[in-house]
Amino acid sequence: MNVSPTVLFAALGVALLVLWVWRASARRARRAADAARASARLLSLAGRVVVGAAVLTGVQWLAFTYPGAPWLLRVAALGLPALFSSYTLVRALTVTAVDFRRETRRGGRR
Repeated sequence: MNVSPTVLFAALGVALLVLWVWRASARRARRAADAARASARLLSLAGRVVVGAAVLTGVQWLAFTYPGAPWLLRVAALGLPALFSSYTLVRALTVTAVDFRRETRRGGRR
């Protein structure tokens, strides 16, 4: 079989192009997966905030509409949710660690 240098270089060029496209698509897929994880975290946090707010509002509404509720129950209905929400806000606004991903080569080496 006689292979000319032109055909050999063309085959090598096609192989390099396929390898380059494959690596680029893997990087793109990794970035898309990272973005999906970040948005899922945000959506999960938003859902928990909405459910928590609904529970607190329901408890407060019950405490204030119940006709025989003593003043201590009403203070507890306002004070305890305020403590929980301030604790949550302080934890959410306090940065304890920076989450970043290091780019590494195969095998865990840099």
